[in-house]
Amino acid sequence: MSKIDVVRAAMVEAMKAKDKARKDSLSMLLSALKNAQIDKRADLTEDEENAVVKKEIKQTKETLELAPADRADIQETYDMAPADRTDIREEAAARLAVYKEFAPEDMNVEQITEVIKGVLAELGIEKPTAADKGKIMKVLMPKVKGKADGKLVNQTLAAMTK
Repeated sequence: MSKIDVVRAAMVEAMKAKDKARKDSLSMLLSALKNAQIDKRADLTEDEENAVVKKEIKQTKETLELAPADRADIQETYDMAPADRTDIREEAAARLAVYKEFAPEDMNVEQITEVIKGVLAELGIEKPTAADKGKIMKVLMPKVKGKADGKLVNQTLAAMTK
């Protein structure tokens, strides 16, 4: 069963339960999945579906971080409408919780380290240095794409090249 079908079924359940916030979040995720499918002009693979979900999670996190909290100092300085946008923050947090239900489990540091060791063996590098980092990342990233956070992969590799 594709992720589109799973999300659609969850959306129907949310509609039956009259859970508007969850239904809206699922509707947005379903739209993103369908748009990706339309852009590809074919069914999405599981990795592509997971990439779409992760992209939506990343965008929602950015929205959550950028939505202003209660900042009276900004409001007074610029004499604008209320800067406290808890409505946006709450909506983004709720959306994030729903999206995470459909996201694959990310690799942890130990798993990433194992993949890095495999890449090092593949490239024949025994003691990686900072100069080797670009060469390693070129082979490593396609192997962990959609399975691990790029920042975590970079930090793990950086720790190994010191």
